[in-house]
Amino acid sequence: MKNQIVSERFKEMATMLELKGENPFKVRAYNKAAQNIESISEDIEKVAAEDRLTSIPGVGKDLAEKIKSILETGTFKEYDELKAQIPEGLLKIVNIPGVGPKRAALIHKELGITSEEELKEAAQKGLLRNLPRMGAKTEANILRGIEIWQQARARKPLGITLPIAKEIINNIKSIGKVHTIDVAGSIRRRKETNKDIDILASAEDPENIMKGFTKMPMVKEVLLCGSTRSSIIIEQDLQVDLRIVPDESFGAALQYFTGSKNHNIHLRTIAEKMGLKVNEYGVFRGNNRIAGKTEEEVYNSIGLPFIAPELREDKGEIEAAQSNSLPELIEQKDIKGDLHMHTKWSDGANTIMEMAETARKLGYSYIAITDHSQSLTVANGLTPERLLEQIKEIDKINEIIEGITILKGMEVDILSDGSLDMPDEVLQKLDVVIAAIHSGLKQPEEQLNARILSAIRHPLVNIIAHPTGRIIGERDRYPVDLRAIMQEAKLRGVAIELNSFPNRLDINDEGCRLAREIGVKVAINTDSHLKDQLINMEFGVATARRGWLRAGDVINTMPLKELKKFLYKEGIQ
Repeated sequence: MKNQIVSERFKEMATMLELKGENPFKVRAYNKAAQNIESISEDIEKVAAEDRLTSIPGVGKDLAEKIKSILETGTFKEYDELKAQIPEGLLKIVNIPGVGPKRAALIHKELGITSEEELKEAAQKGLLRNLPRMGAKTEANILRGIEIWQQARARKPLGITLPIAKEIINNIKSIGKVHTIDVAGSIRRRKETNKDIDILASAEDPENIMKGFTKMPMVKEVLLCGSTRSSIIIEQDLQVDLRIVPDESFGAALQYFTGSKNHNIHLRTIAEKMGLKVNEYGVFRGNNRIAGKTEEEVYNSIGLPFIAPELREDKGEIEAAQSNSLPELIEQKDIKGDLHMHTKWSDGANTIMEMAETARKLGYSYIAITDHSQSLTVANGLTPERLLEQIKEIDKINEIIEGITILKGMEVDILSDGSLDMPDEVLQKLDVVIAAIHSGLKQPEEQLNARILSAIRHPLVNIIAHPTGRIIGERDRYPVDLRAIMQEAKLRGVAIELNSFPNRLDINDEGCRLAREIGVKVAINTDSHLKDQLINMEFGVATARRGWLRAGDVINTMPLKELKKFLYKEGIQ
């Protein structure tokens, strides 16, 4: 949790520097350090205590001292000095999609706006369109950005809430004897964003557990402290509810508080027709409890097999359970490799060897190195010459590394005319070609569709990366016909990526269900820019499960020999 606090301070520092027009390299240094700190799997307090802060990519001696100050006081000198110079509320405006530091500074200078409410009012009155380098379209985009921003503040990405929930559960376990404990609500269903955190437990001494829960270090405010339920607000402005129930009711309570509401209503309707009552205390026939200790008991008591939490949205899962046709969902253990990651060769923080060794520890048998192509200069994209050098390095590493195979790949930009940002004679030397759009995101749907379809039809392309371009809470998906794209991809033997980066999850769960319906293969990748981000595969697998995907629907569950047949398009005319 401290990792996120330090990361937020550095992101705010970068924003303030940009607002003041400071050196862009300094801005980039803070942003890069923030991203890497947020992604490391270790607790930054532990890293600091062991004097290893400078081992974090992008963190030198100066930033290390600032991290120590944040851990001790919550802030650092330069941050406080700069914040005193920034009008209150301006930092929030900067984060609204479509605004950014330069526009925020302009809007503040010309109109004196320092709050989201003032900005919204000015846009609605048409006051922004007359400002320099703005217009009616920009004004409309800002209004849409405010809407996205408001939704994002109400709900936080699973990549933030799930790790916090796990940390809180570990804290609760350390307070006293806990019999059973689990996260409930939308987090357990692995929805991509969550409003709060619900935790359910059965315990030996509930009163002691509740007292300890409300006194955890991250507690910002105690809303309620009772014998069976307590509510707190933590430092990330998230509400966390803890309920303690009897052992005999734990399964029923977990099922009830996991939801979804529509799923539960459907279950209760079935139960009522059987003369049963289902609630958070158990399943009852009259006054007799007939089930409730486990979720399996609850479902079995009304004639259903266990339904995985990720499916509980009342979108056909109950009917599938009744007909004994629930899918055998993909699991984390089915993943044999990761086919999208970046290294120091472009905008990553680790070497090829470091990425490979980390992947091997995760149990993978292969990975693909897919650095950016030359047109993405901001990401230090590779020229054909540099890519050929990288290929030689990968060959050398494959000769000495054991237990894992490194595939040669690239994330190649799809240019505005639909062509690829790398000559065919160079792409032919690769095992994996991922095509992606990184520019021209506001082009008309027809042009975006044409670009992606052109890439799919290229004989060397294997995967279309993050196909809708959305970033949760920051950017809407761009307008593309996903069905048409998937149909063409199936025809051409091209996979559609499920990008596991928590702020992307692109394609989303609905996209996964569409992929399964059409029969196009999916590649679940992390798009890692840091070795510690390889664990983000968890979020992609969770999204795939919400989208009813099975191991056979995903190419990186294949053994290497079978994967190569897919990548080399054997059998595709």
